[in-house]
Amino acid sequence: MREHFSLRTVRKKIIMVSKLAGIVLIVSYLISTWLPLDEDVSFLLWVIFIILLTLMIDYLLGRFISNPISKICEMAHRAARLDFSQPCKVTSKDEFGELADNLNKMSENLQDTFEKLENANSRLEQDVQRERKLLGERKELIDRLSHEMKTPIGVIRAYAEGIQDETDEWKRQKYSEIIISETERMGMLIETLLDLSALENGAVSLTPERFDFVEFVEMVAGRLLIDIPETNFILEYELPERKVFVDTDKQRMEQVLDNLIVNAKKNVSPKGMIRLSVTEQDNMLHFSVSNQGAFIPTEKLPKIWEKFYRDKNAKYHGSGLGLAIVAQILSMQDLEYGVENLSDGVRFFFSLPIIK
Repeated sequence: MREHFSLRTVRKKIIMVSKLAGIVLIVSYLISTWLPLDEDVSFLLWVIFIILLTLMIDYLLGRFISNPISKICEMAHRAARLDFSQPCKVTSKDEFGELADNLNKMSENLQDTFEKLENANSRLEQDVQRERKLLGERKELIDRLSHEMKTPIGVIRAYAEGIQDETDEWKRQKYSEIIISETERMGMLIETLLDLSALENGAVSLTPERFDFVEFVEMVAGRLLIDIPETNFILEYELPERKVFVDTDKQRMEQVLDNLIVNAKKNVSPKGMIRLSVTEQDNMLHFSVSNQGAFIPTEKLPKIWEKFYRDKNAKYHGSGLGLAIVAQILSMQDLEYGVENLSDGVRFFFSLPIIK
């Protein structure tokens, strides 16, 4: 019985409204004829009642049919414009309510699908850009490597041809030593370049460990500046008198110190001073190495961290990769680093956090 008189379908609502309207219309007419009133007055009252009944039916049909259809149409128009920001607000327990629920679920699914597509497209675009960047870097690497190899290959070829025509044994031995030296130089260049490329592309990762940085600096500086038979410079250093521990990749940080200290040693003026400093401040350890010598032009300071950059006025000509490796290793750890001109030379520096 409840199911029979329930209003869970639009058809039943329309039938129920039409039946009620018919019943009310018949009852109202009978009542108007039974009233002890003038016939014209009774008819006028009945007409007024019919108008009110019509308005009531119109309201009910609008609530049950027109309004839900309008909201569903608005939702369909927004969906056609791919606008899923507003749900369809039809809460009736009939076909329109079910259709609105399905439209809302469809909108949610479409919105999720579009978001996934956008994310996938974004990742694809990033992958394409990364691939283009890798191709560009690969081309640059080949061009740079070809350029760098021209000189040693030319030297090797010249001295190899010289050995063929040279009868003096001492000169032949000298030419052989030069060929071996240039071959080693090429090997070191390729090895350094591959190492830098692996760092840049994420092919290798850092392995942090806890160690005493003061003792570490003493060991590296001793090997490069102190434990050598002849020096053409004066060494001045400032180190903490206690152990100070850091958490970083020890092997890679040795590369950093090697390149910075060797750079200072090769560019120091004759009988000039190299200053090595490790200081503590605000739970940070600050390392710096400076040398008395020629300045670096201000506009060239940012360029010295680039691959294959060489200062034409420098006293020596290296591979141009040492400072690029320093920058890459420090950048991978989000450590601050830099270079600046002093009143009597150049200072390189970086900082890293102290751990207990």
